[in-house]
Amino acid sequence: MSTVSTILAKKGSAVSSVSEDELVLNAARIMRDKHIGSVVVVRGETVVGIFTERDMLYRIVAESRDPGTTRVGEVMTAPVTTIEPAAELNQCAHLMTNRRMRHIPVVEGGKLAGIITAGDIMAHRVKHLEETNVFLQEYLQVQA
Repeated sequence: MSTVSTILAKKGSAVSSVSEDELVLNAARIMRDKHIGSVVVVRGETVVGIFTERDMLYRIVAESRDPGTTRVGEVMTAPVTTIEPAAELNQCAHLMTNRRMRHIPVVEGGKLAGIITAGDIMAHRVKHLEETNVFLQEYLQVQA
């Protein structure tokens, strides 16, 4: 069975993070510049929240807050659900579906070790299905 670490081994462990004191405007610029949908919010090396596109829409835009004066810590999603690298991908997908999340920070030994997205899981599953399809086609050709 595939685990979170399977995906991290391929995509790497780089994660964009900001402190709670960062301005929302700066966090949004990081997300824009890196073409990502979230930044993990940290206090030192400890994950304390996550700031997502949804947080921007619901807690900044819809409430007419100024992103140039609002701190990420005021509008982040916290507490944040995290997962360990050894967790099975099915468990991760289940969490995402049930809690309506698209990003889960990966934490190992209390430290940020990566991030898994719904897109990562989908891409992994598609690749697995494609490999299975090739195997089955080869098997059928041998049997014919």
